[in-house]
Amino acid sequence: MLGFYELQLIILISACLLFLLVERHVSTRKRTTAKDHDPDRLENGGSTTPVNALATLTRRYLVVYAIVMGADWLQGPYVYSLYHEQYELPERMVAVLFVTGFMSAGLTAPLVGVWADQHGRRKLCLVFCFTYLFTCFCVTIPYLPILLLGRVTGGISTSILFSVFESWLVSAANSLTIPSSDLSTIFGRATLVNGFVATAAGVVSNQLVSLTHSFVSPFAASAALLVLAYLVIKASWTENFGGSGGATAVGSSDPFQLKRLAQAWRIVRADPMLLVIGLTQTCFEGSMYLFVFLWVPSLQEASPTFPAIPLPLGYIFSSFMISMMLGSLLYTVICAWAPGSPTDSSLTIHAKLSSIVCAVSGLALAVSVRSPEESTRFWAFCAFEACVGAYYPVQGMLRGTLIANEHRATLSALFRVPLNVFVVVSLLTGVSSARHAVLSVSSLMLSFSAIMTAFFLVGRTEDVILPEQNHRPA
Repeated sequence: MLGFYELQLIILISACLLFLLVERHVSTRKRTTAKDHDPDRLENGGSTTPVNALATLTRRYLVVYAIVMGADWLQGPYVYSLYHEQYELPERMVAVLFVTGFMSAGLTAPLVGVWADQHGRRKLCLVFCFTYLFTCFCVTIPYLPILLLGRVTGGISTSILFSVFESWLVSAANSLTIPSSDLSTIFGRATLVNGFVATAAGVVSNQLVSLTHSFVSPFAASAALLVLAYLVIKASWTENFGGSGGATAVGSSDPFQLKRLAQAWRIVRADPMLLVIGLTQTCFEGSMYLFVFLWVPSLQEASPTFPAIPLPLGYIFSSFMISMMLGSLLYTVICAWAPGSPTDSSLTIHAKLSSIVCAVSGLALAVSVRSPEESTRFWAFCAFEACVGAYYPVQGMLRGTLIANEHRATLSALFRVPLNVFVVVSLLTGVSSARHAVLSVSSLMLSFSAIMTAFFLVGRTEDVILPEQNHRPA
């Protein structure tokens, strides 16, 4: 007899397969309509893109992306349970561990972006493999100072993972003069691959815990994937830099890159569109990281059978990841149909999608707070994860189009500073007693971001639709 969550997972997988068929049909129609011209170039213009170059770049990026995200997702379902249940740390101390990671990410994010632009994105991605491998090692030792050290290196790793890898892709695409429509497709495929990998990671982690009776085993599997990622990046990726990359004199005279950070901040402050993008990143990704900490206790609180019958966290996690895939597929279908719009450019469509994603995700979190029913909370969380699936390709496209190559990694990382401050303050409010308040504030922040995007970003995107205007000047 299938349990509730096993049945929901089957339903979601069936829906995902149906959407895959629809997406494949729409993408085929898009290819057969023959793109005679593509007005949206990211930076360098150009009229043609070799098909084999696009395919090679897509393959190289997605293989590495799948491996590193698999390493990350394997840790997702059981990090809370490892600290709270296996190591028997109080929830307040678990919150401190999470806060340590976010503070580390917030403090190092600007430097990570600058170092990536200055010394090479590929090099920083290789460093990521080492720092995250060390994080996995620290997690296996139930000694608080070692666990805190692991959270510090984990925060550094997170900053690299969610800024430098994307910057490498966009810069590599620019060097090949790949049009924004093809880059948008790569982002959509990446989120789809991420969903497949995360779903598999949830099932694998669930089986590993069942076989070993230890929450540590998924972290050991993650370490193995990180070693593989290092070898693949080393063998297949080429180096790229920001506009002034490779200049070691500047780095030696200003090791903390304060002048470069100040220049990047002036660029953001002078451009309302970049300010809105930064606001969206803070509100959405902040809510997402809080969700990582809160979804387990929220569902446990709503479950009438817990703790007598433990929740199948791996299957629930896989359901969330399937939901994320559905969001990615919906994004791909919309982008395949959208170019036929006579009134909106691709950039405007992505700005509208950004506003819609924030609004729907805020509504989903509000529903989860209002309802005490386990099934309602589960489906509200699935809706939020579907928004996550659409968010990453949408924001990746907006950042790739609006931010100049010279400061791309720096600005992407700079946006993570208020993000991590938001998460740290929320976690320090007292997670158990203020869980509903934290989710409510996240819902309000997402709604605010949706409104700001609609008013300050959507209308302005019409000013940057020409080829020479498809990036913001540094």
